[in-house]
Order: sequence, then structure tokens, then C-alpha cells
Amino acid sequence: MTENTQGKTTVSPDVLTTIARLAALSVPGVSRLAPVSGGVNRFFKRGAGDGVRIETEENTVYADLHLILQENVNIREVSRNVQQNVARAIQEMVGMEVGHVNIHIEDIDYEDNEA
Repeated sequence: MTENTQGKTTVSPDVLTTIARLAALSVPGVSRLAPVSGGVNRFFKRGAGDGVRIETEENTVYADLHLILQENVNIREVSRNVQQNVARAIQEMVGMEVGHVNIHIEDIDYEDNEA
């Protein structure tokens, strides 16, 4: 006998932030995430300290990721891969639509070879 229970599942924005952060960091060429820069508005956005800003409207997720890339990578290719990976992770893990994934390249990590 199958029991049909009806209920509601809610996903915290912190979960979406974590999913986006981990999906971005798993892309080759991404060194780390940069804290979200900006004025007073950054204090009202979730995930601002993680380099990820997530907003939701209805069942749609809008993400902004602030990245620091490794040196000698194709910025456009890495950015596209991050967008695809983050969108896929959110869609597969929580079943929400993705409106946009904006990528902000904040810096490049250059190795100091003069040690």
C-alpha cells in the first residue's frame, strides 16, 4: 500500500548558495570565490561573504558569482563552464529554474615564481 502524503518542501537560500559555490569551485580554472564587493546593498543579500549572491522569485533562481581565476586560463571558457555547471546543479538538485547566472571576474591568482 502506497501512502500519498501531500506537503511542501522549502529550500533555504543558504542551500542554493552552497550548491552554487561548490558547483563553481569544481570547474577547472576557478581558484576561489571573492567576497561580494559593493555598497550598503551587500548587507541585504544572502551569501555576500561567500562570493555568491542568490535571489529567488517564484520558482526561479538568479545567481551572481564573484570569482578569482587561476592564471593562464581562457576567461570566457571558464565563465561559460561555471554558468552551465551552476545552472545544472541547481536544476538537478532542487528542481528550480535558473533565470541567469552572472559571472564577475574579480581577480586572477598569479603564482609568485620569485620565491
